[in-house]
Amino acid sequence: MEALVDGFSYVFWVILALGILVFVHELGHFLAARLFGMRVDAFSIGFPPVIARLKRGDTEYRLGAVPLGGYVKIAGMVDESIDAEGLASAPEPDEFRAKPVWQRVIVITAGVVFNLVLAALIFIGIALAYGEAFVPAENVDGVHVRDGSIAHEMGLRTGDHIVAVNGEPLERFEEVAAPRALAADVYMLTVERGGRTLELSGPDQLMSRLSRGEATGPLDALGISVQPTRLGMVMPGSPADDAGLIPGDAITGVNGERVQFWEELTEQIHGSAGSPVYLEWVRPSSAVEAGSPPPAEVRGQWAIYRASVSPRGSPEGTFRLGVQADADALGVEYREYGVGEAIGAGLQDAWKHTAFYVQVIARLFTGKENVRDSVGGPLIIAKQTKEAADQGMGAFWFMVAMLSIALAVFNILPIPALDGGHLMFLLYEGITRREPSLKVRMAVQQVGMVILLAFMVLVIFNDAARWFG
Repeated sequence: MEALVDGFSYVFWVILALGILVFVHELGHFLAARLFGMRVDAFSIGFPPVIARLKRGDTEYRLGAVPLGGYVKIAGMVDESIDAEGLASAPEPDEFRAKPVWQRVIVITAGVVFNLVLAALIFIGIALAYGEAFVPAENVDGVHVRDGSIAHEMGLRTGDHIVAVNGEPLERFEEVAAPRALAADVYMLTVERGGRTLELSGPDQLMSRLSRGEATGPLDALGISVQPTRLGMVMPGSPADDAGLIPGDAITGVNGERVQFWEELTEQIHGSAGSPVYLEWVRPSSAVEAGSPPPAEVRGQWAIYRASVSPRGSPEGTFRLGVQADADALGVEYREYGVGEAIGAGLQDAWKHTAFYVQVIARLFTGKENVRDSVGGPLIIAKQTKEAADQGMGAFWFMVAMLSIALAVFNILPIPALDGGHLMFLLYEGITRREPSLKVRMAVQQVGMVILLAFMVLVIFNDAARWFG
């Protein structure tokens, strides 16, 4: 039963997200066509078979059973419906082909524009509702690097201090894994180590490699973590609680080895297999309460404690102390936005993420990234959308905005049957003052549809292999 509910949740969230995106995209085409007096025969959300329909005026509104897209059928237009009936005769005044090229260009690009506008509005709403949280780069003195990770392969080592990304001085630590930085021609980190400054270059097909595996984010995918060992919570009755640890303590040593990062601590505890570990931790002297067990020693403003602790097994087969990290240990800063600031921040986010997708597409077409690893289809989208929804509505709407931009960038590509393919025909007509022959357009559209269908099948199989493989 639990699996059924979980599966329904995947379906619900992806249908909701895709439904919003498709509706907005097709609404753009529909409104632009109506603006210029074009007759719209059908407005469909979803592909056939049609499960519901409603006729209003000249337009039939449809709901398709296949929720992976939609379409607006404009009279007199050679589109993905491959319906050429009546196109050999003279155009009627309310047909697409009877209108000036510039009007047809607006109609064709309106779907893409609406998707970009939707993304910008969502980013503005997120900025207004949630503000912004970031870690100042100056608060991160060093990083932990996982052995065998991409960052380790680049030459980054635990303790390195990252000072610049792609030549730009680091102001917010999140910029280390910013999408546009990762999609650059060469991803470059400038680090300080032992008084030296080093330039470290990322590997080929970086974006493809980052998309593999089950990382919790781009930093984790790179193999970088920065979470200190300061405790935010100690579970009552846990081994850590029994040993006397309290929130605010920072564990500095395990079995005589210095630990600075949370990942180092968890590695040591998980590797103990339940055997006792000898912990050392520090606590501000001002936090030592009267009557509590005295510290082993005091160094300046720090009280130092030491104790042997036996990690407790968990149902997942790991071993734990019963503690959680302090999410604010790095001094996260929060910024609230007024309406004007939110508009500026949202538009900037929309621009940055659009540029990122353009970079990724360019890298795919030039062979700098692996298509199989970089392109996700319905299954991967469903998985990511469900995970975003589990994190909260802010994360869900962020995912919708990103998908809206991805849909816009993909649709404007000069591929037959996509908006970009139609746009190429219109640009040709505008430049040459000559309309391409109907026979050529029909043939190209049919080839384009076959290519897109084959691509969709390939993507779905690839999704299944990545999800279940």
